[in-house]
Amino acid sequence: MSRIGNMPIAVPAGVDVKVDGSTVTVKGPKGTLVKEFKPIMTIKSEGAVVTVQRPDDTKESRSLHGLTRTLISNMIKGVTEGFSKELEVNGVGYRVQKQGKDLVMNLGFSHQVVVSDTEDIKIESPAPNKIIITGIDKQKVGQFASEVRGKRPPEPYKGKGIKYADEVIRRKEGKAGKGKK
Repeated sequence: MSRIGNMPIAVPAGVDVKVDGSTVTVKGPKGTLVKEFKPIMTIKSEGAVVTVQRPDDTKESRSLHGLTRTLISNMIKGVTEGFSKELEVNGVGYRVQKQGKDLVMNLGFSHQVVVSDTEDIKIESPAPNKIIITGIDKQKVGQFASEVRGKRPPEPYKGKGIKYADEVIRRKEGKAGKGKK
C-alpha cells in the first residue's frame, strides 16, 4: 500500500480545485495551474479534501499512485505559497545584478551572461552573489534554476561558479606534488 498515495490532500481556504476526468485545475491567490494525469488514477475532490485512488496493484498503478498525489499536493502548495530556489555565486569578480527583467551575470567569461524573467518565473538578486528564483510551478522553478546553474557550474578545486544554497561542493586537493619536498 502506498502510504503517500492514500493520504488525503487538504485544500486550504481560497483555493479552488476542479477535477475533470484526468485533468486537474487548481486556482489560488498566486495563479492557476492545470495538469493532465494518467486516466487510470481516480481523482476525487469532495469539499476541502482531494483523494487519489488506484484501480489495482499492478506495478504501474502503484508507482503512479504516490506520484499523482504528490503532484496535486505541489500544485496546491504552489498556488498558495509558491516555490523558490536560492543560488549562490562564488568566485573573484563573479557577480550578478538585476536590470529590469534581465539578470546580468559576470561569470569570468569575456562577455556577460543575460537571463530574462518569464511570465511564470521571477528572478531576484538581493545581493551581488545571491540569486532567488520563484514561481508557482515546482518543476519549472527547478528546471530554470538548473539552467542558471549550468551557465557556470561550481568547479571542485576552488569552488568557483554558481551553486545551490544548500549544495555542498566536494573539493579536490589539486596537483599531488604540491607542498611536498
